Amino acid sequence: MTPTGALLAGNPLWLTVLKVVVIFAFLMVMTLFMVWVERRVVGRMQHRLGPNRVGPFGLLQSLADGLKLAFKEDIKPVLADRWVYLLAPVISTVTAFTAFTVIPLGGQVSIFGEQTVLQVADLPVGVLVVLACSSLGVYGIVLSGWSSGSPYPLLGSLRSAAQVISYEIALGMSIVAVILYSGSLSTADIVAAQSRQWWFVFLLFPSFVVFCVSMVGETNRAPFDLPEAESELVGGFHTEYSSLKFALFLLAEYVNMVTVSAMATTLFLGGWHAPWPLAGGPADRGWWGPLWFIGKLLVFLFVFVWLRGTLPRLRYDQFMTLGWKVLVPGSLVWIVLVSGARALRSAAVTPSEVLVVGGIMLVMLLVVAFLLPQNTPAQREALDRTRGVPTAGSDYPLPPLDLVVPPPPPRRAAVSAAVSGNGDQATRQEDGHGTV
Repeated sequence: MTPTGALLAGNPLWLTVLKVVVIFAFLMVMTLFMVWVERRVVGRMQHRLGPNRVGPFGLLQSLADGLKLAFKEDIKPVLADRWVYLLAPVISTVTAFTAFTVIPLGGQVSIFGEQTVLQVADLPVGVLVVLACSSLGVYGIVLSGWSSGSPYPLLGSLRSAAQVISYEIALGMSIVAVILYSGSLSTADIVAAQSRQWWFVFLLFPSFVVFCVSMVGETNRAPFDLPEAESELVGGFHTEYSSLKFALFLLAEYVNMVTVSAMATTLFLGGWHAPWPLAGGPADRGWWGPLWFIGKLLVFLFVFVWLRGTLPRLRYDQFMTLGWKVLVPGSLVWIVLVSGARALRSAAVTPSEVLVVGGIMLVMLLVVAFLLPQNTPAQREALDRTRGVPTAGSDYPLPPLDLVVPPPPPRRAAVSAAVSGNGDQATRQEDGHGTV
């Protein structure tokens, strides 16, 4: 058992319950804070004030919105499946809160005389727990769309299922390199491994980029908020929800943002450890850990808001292309390179030999990329015309139109032409009589 696990195993029950309550309160406060920050930051980007009436600087606006949702009328659709309709937001919220229990917020501290670490549970497969919770969270979204008895929430839930599955694969692949370097699936061990060497954001920067892009798609946030495309699907999977059930979906979204940001901090930014000038010193122990952790966490949360205020929503084909044709293949190539580098390092291969082999492989990849035939935009447009695919120029291909009216049969076309010809002749005669 690891030292962290030994400390947690010796904790009394009241201390574990206290940690759970503190984590729950922290996530609730972060949700209220992020709603206010998002409205203020986006307002600042759009040259307006944002909430500034309720409380100083509008700080109580999120609390007022929550109370408003609680007192709104609770409307249930007639065609909804009652129990599944009620259970769906609960599933999304519970899984979002559960994923945060394996995140280490700090090192060893003393709480009322008990030596412990600022973490609820240290499991040998802590990383897999976070991935499993994110996978189960999509059940709440799918069930909410299916149980609402309306086609619009159903379409939004199906989009969300495809989106989460697609980007969860890339998210899991980005963690593989971190596991190879740390040698463990425990979140506490991954943080400890970064205290002995460089943070993984420097050693595994491609994995960090893939993780950041995937976590935005995983949380259905802009510019990847396609399940909530108001212009296409009215409001997404929660269209038929109101009052507290709608508030639970909103809570789950923001808690998921905090969880994936905390996971990125744990995996790539050294977790609760202080940055380089202060690493290993007095400011890197005890109750300083949560302060460093929350500071790094807020940076990721600000990026979420920044993306929403600057980037437009992508088309669905662009979104899926990015996931399946860029992130997943790139993650596979990066995993192979990291595995090869680790194997060569264990075989006592010199750095010069590694550079020579890597250079040869890179040249071969470039040669193959240049030799592969590639169609120009004009060629692709001509090919689409031969296949009958409608286009609106080489830079914006249209999706297949399922409601295109087929051409009429020859006999009907001839009859229509004759009728139209007789009508034109009669019209000309009337015009002639009118001019006499």
